[in-house]
Amino acid sequence: MLPLKDPGLLSDKCLVNGEWVEARSGKTVDVTNPATGELIARVPSLSAEEVEEAISQAAAAFRPWAKRPAKERSAILRKWFDLMVEHADDLAVILTSE
Repeated sequence: MLPLKDPGLLSDKCLVNGEWVEARSGKTVDVTNPATGELIARVPSLSAEEVEEAISQAAAAFRPWAKRPAKERSAILRKWFDLMVEHADDLAVILTSE
């Protein structure tokens, strides 16, 4: 287990169309620290069909996003930036561990 201040930042699911999902098959892939071999997480092993569906849903979600006013998109991206800065230490642990 990684030493995170906010363990909720590390998910064992895939974010697809705004929902956290598992693979329909239930299959997972181990994510390990290459330096130590330690198991960090098990994540869904999506099928090719599930990946294609996720890509299609992402493309569909982009259309309304592109229609939002620049000021609104900017505010959303700024909030995302602020959250990344707030959680920078935990994000660094996750990224350097995998």
